[in-house]
Amino acid sequence: MDACLNQVEGKALSKKIALESDVKLHECYQCGKCSAGCPMAHAMDVMPRQVVRMLQLGMVEELMKSKTIWLCAACHTCVERCPHEIDIPTLIERSRYEARRRKYCAVREVNVFTDSFLANVELFGKSQEVILEGLYNTFSKNILQDMNNVPAMLLGGLIKPELHTIKDKDGVRLLMDAARKEDER
Repeated sequence: MDACLNQVEGKALSKKIALESDVKLHECYQCGKCSAGCPMAHAMDVMPRQVVRMLQLGMVEELMKSKTIWLCAACHTCVERCPHEIDIPTLIERSRYEARRRKYCAVREVNVFTDSFLANVELFGKSQEVILEGLYNTFSKNILQDMNNVPAMLLGGLIKPELHTIKDKDGVRLLMDAARKEDER
């Protein structure tokens, strides 16, 4: 884990996140409409308006340690309600990316799901729901979590035992490799 960011490093990283998100942080005047409309606010430890304020103040390390960046559903309700259309979901996504890079994770299950989903897509070219569920349940240590639902899901056609892949799986792998290399820069 990286050492704690000092104030100068925090401000620099906040500026980088804002720039990459194409957000002008100074345009937020903390009206609170984003937080009032957020369907996930009940589970968050930092409200959407506070995300912007923390970035304005260079408190990016505190933000990276929050649950909020892992719980945002990226529904864009906050953006729709904002008088300046500040893209908080993209700020959160970039903050989550930085948190992963620095090995911060306040909600482990979200990280496990992301890794399981990406491995699934890389292997098959698209998500295989049954395999995604199995990977997630295994790595989140909730192996039997959905076992009661499997018969009904099979009978209802919600999941199928056969796998479907795309024709250009190698193309998907190449895209994912290129994204990884881009992340390393």
